[in-house]
Amino acid sequence: MNKLKSNEINQLVEEVLDSIDKPKDNNTETVKVPRVHSILTTDKATLQKWFYLMVLGRALDDRAPKYLKQAIGWSYHAPYAGHDGIQLAIGQVFERNTDHLYPYYRDMLTCISAGLSAEEIIYNGISKATDVASGGRHMSNHFAKPEWNIHNVSSATGNHALHATGTGRAMKKYNHKGVVICSQGESSVSEGYVYEAINGATNEKLPVIFVIQDNGYGISVPKKDQTANRKVANNFRGFKNLTILHCNGKDVFDSMNTMIAAKKIVLEEGHPVIVNANCVRIHSHSNSDRHELYRDDYELNYVREYDPLAKFRRLLLRYKRFTEEELIAIEEQVKEEVKQAHNKAMAAPDPTPESIFNFVIPEPYVSTKYPDGTHNYQGQPKKLIEGINETLKAEFRHNPDTFLWGQDVANKDKGGIFNVTKGMQQEFGAERVFNAPIAEDFILGTANGFSRFNDKIRVVVEGAEFADYFWPAMEQLVDTSHDYWRSNGKFSPNIVVRLASGGYIGGGLYHSQTIEGALITLPGIRIVYPSFADDAAGLLRTAIRSRGLTMFLEPKALYNAPKAATPIPDDFEVPFGKARIRREGTDMSIITYGNTTHMCLEAAEKIAKEKGASIEVVDLRSLSPMDEEAILATVKKTGKVLIVHEDKVFGGVGGEVAAIISNKAFEYLDAPIMRVGSTFTPVGFNRILENAILPNTEKIYKAALELLEY
Repeated sequence: MNKLKSNEINQLVEEVLDSIDKPKDNNTETVKVPRVHSILTTDKATLQKWFYLMVLGRALDDRAPKYLKQAIGWSYHAPYAGHDGIQLAIGQVFERNTDHLYPYYRDMLTCISAGLSAEEIIYNGISKATDVASGGRHMSNHFAKPEWNIHNVSSATGNHALHATGTGRAMKKYNHKGVVICSQGESSVSEGYVYEAINGATNEKLPVIFVIQDNGYGISVPKKDQTANRKVANNFRGFKNLTILHCNGKDVFDSMNTMIAAKKIVLEEGHPVIVNANCVRIHSHSNSDRHELYRDDYELNYVREYDPLAKFRRLLLRYKRFTEEELIAIEEQVKEEVKQAHNKAMAAPDPTPESIFNFVIPEPYVSTKYPDGTHNYQGQPKKLIEGINETLKAEFRHNPDTFLWGQDVANKDKGGIFNVTKGMQQEFGAERVFNAPIAEDFILGTANGFSRFNDKIRVVVEGAEFADYFWPAMEQLVDTSHDYWRSNGKFSPNIVVRLASGGYIGGGLYHSQTIEGALITLPGIRIVYPSFADDAAGLLRTAIRSRGLTMFLEPKALYNAPKAATPIPDDFEVPFGKARIRREGTDMSIITYGNTTHMCLEAAEKIAKEKGASIEVVDLRSLSPMDEEAILATVKKTGKVLIVHEDKVFGGVGGEVAAIISNKAFEYLDAPIMRVGSTFTPVGFNRILENAILPNTEKIYKAALELLEY
């Protein structure tokens, strides 16, 4: 009896281990994967196409590091060699314009198999303006073609799983027959938002295939340091409404049969599937990694032995499906194709420096009836909470493709902790207004994916029950903020994020903070912060009708405050970037927004009565974009400026207002710019502490007097 070589023993062990838990669903029932394809039954034309795609992919995969060495580009390259079987299969089962594909940074062959050409791959790799994924704006090796539903995703590991779930939700809502394929590495499941995505997809029974390409490493971190399970998909065994399939991702036929089965299960049984594909990583994680520092020679030789392309080539010859000459002819064809693609890519234009300002944020909806965001309507005053609630309902009637979800927003007669969305589910139904899990990243991430399904969709989310709780969603907010720019204008996340903001309610930590100072540092989002009911209604209408991402901060202390109540025209609209003069004056200007607007008006009135001074109060309303014209006009008019906001003085929005004035209106100033805001502390719970921390009318009054006397 011949003695087996060590590599043959390893192969047998791997095959046995694969068979032990392949394929079973979460209830450990056997799921038989039909053998649609095999080396003997698959027609020659199909085999030829697969071999051509695999050779083309490997030629580009091997060529990528050469561009870096020549300082041409491809400064980030994550080689896929060893993932060939599963990546070929993903691309082959994907149907462009019907399905949606979310590849990850190692998915070069996936995208080639899905239809991207050699030149499109190289355009991306060397960051040309003709790159169909981003026009050179995104990192190399992030392949996409949005017009085919091959989505542009970020570099944040696994965060596109939430987008995939959101797109699956939209496909189900619109009864669209197709699947979403989300591809990622095994280490991505260590991220909490991947669990959120799979939890949501199983709970809602969404048409998503989560493909886990398991090569055993997260950069240099072995799988055993990530999870206790040998196969990471088994971490999800307890999830209901989920089928888990395992396959050999190195084998073309096993991968193809498994992906076909996965798609069939999703379409026929109506629930998500996880495909755990066992792969090997033949090369380093990326060109910035040296795998010889943590993998020994035995392991490196082992993974090279299991090169999927070499194995597929041997099978084609062994079973006499092709001759050596036929395969060489295909390989020569690929060489010529890559050469021509290289020449085209080298001649393609680079992005221009001026283009950086294109597609930062979409053009907003423009009001023709209320161009300056003011009105003379004399109707019955309505509270701020009424203005928001009635505008939401009006916009849902106006556009049937408007949706709303969040925590606690649709529970019988309750509409959130403050009842802002009361009555909406009753009128518009659970298909359009529904609750989300208590997972802020999930709320915003699925909104991103949902809006990718169709540009006519508008999503309103209650990002958190209080603005203070929004921080877990910041990862998705950052990603979403640059989606429009990163995709070179091909995808706009049309989302309004509502947040109950600010203090003056005795809420303390996580219930009384306001976060606009952090938000305003991000390009690609709009931030509005109304003070009165009519502005809340008008800004909300404009936000919902606009393309792009808007943060709608609601001063919750004013929801039912009589001082914030105003008449509201039924069709009122407030443009972004338009401030409103709340009180005319000549001796000094107070620039403010949100809760402190009313305090500034009270202080100005008190000073007028006591001192006879005329103070102008300017309500910014819109923080990004900001009305520079109104700011400069009031400075030129009065010569003295007090900036007031509820947020901390240090790092607050007022610093930007002061910088604008110093830079563009310094010569008009008759005194230093002064600021009033919160202390550089958290907001305390005890009312004594809250009062010491937050600005109030008395503090504003004293600062205004000091400035008047300068």
